[in-house]
Amino acid sequence: MSRPERYAEPSGANRPLIAMMRRDLLLMMRSPGAWLNPLAFFALVITLFPVGISPAASVLSTLAPGLLWVAALLATLLSLEGMFRDDAEDGSLEQLLLAPQPLPLLVLARVAVHWVSTGLPLALMAPVLGIMLALPSGSYPMLMASLALGSAALSLIGAIGAALTIGVARGGILLSLLVLPLYVPVLIFGSGAVQAAIGGTPVAPHLALLGALLALALALAPWATAAALRISLNA
Repeated sequence: MSRPERYAEPSGANRPLIAMMRRDLLLMMRSPGAWLNPLAFFALVITLFPVGISPAASVLSTLAPGLLWVAALLATLLSLEGMFRDDAEDGSLEQLLLAPQPLPLLVLARVAVHWVSTGLPLALMAPVLGIMLALPSGSYPMLMASLALGSAALSLIGAIGAALTIGVARGGILLSLLVLPLYVPVLIFGSGAVQAAIGGTPVAPHLALLGALLALALALAPWATAAALRISLNA
């Protein structure tokens, strides 16, 4: 009898990327607070806005695109500080720098897991919170699409700041100062896409600009993050 066939192993250059993502996903499942806290923060902020501003649907629907995007941005920022800090504390980050695989590839795997655990759940959760802000139902698909694209760019940009502040005590404030100015274009085009969907104007330009920002971040951020990690660990 022939031996049972094993599942297909990832081959070639994909193997380090898949192994890194598998490891990070397992660690994420063992510490659910790391991905539940941003979601709880997102929900809490959106819940408090109608209480603090006005429960009138006309007011909330006007402010909803900006409120949802600002809350999602802050929730993403909340989860950035721990992106590399745990690995730096237990010494595994030094092993990644010494690995034969390209460091930008491993950084990209870490950012992908961060997006899956933070950005994607925020995009899926946003329509539920949009109901609380009287957001028109026709804009929900655009809200999810813009948040999915934009949050990926936020994770890539935020990884650079997270890498630069690894060795800084209480580096959360410094991290915010570094990445918030770079987040502004994503915030503008992301909320603009939702507002365009509400107003019935073309949304393709906004999505195209979000896609261009994501492509630029994909091309530059892994290399910049890898350089920042080397600088932080050699400082």
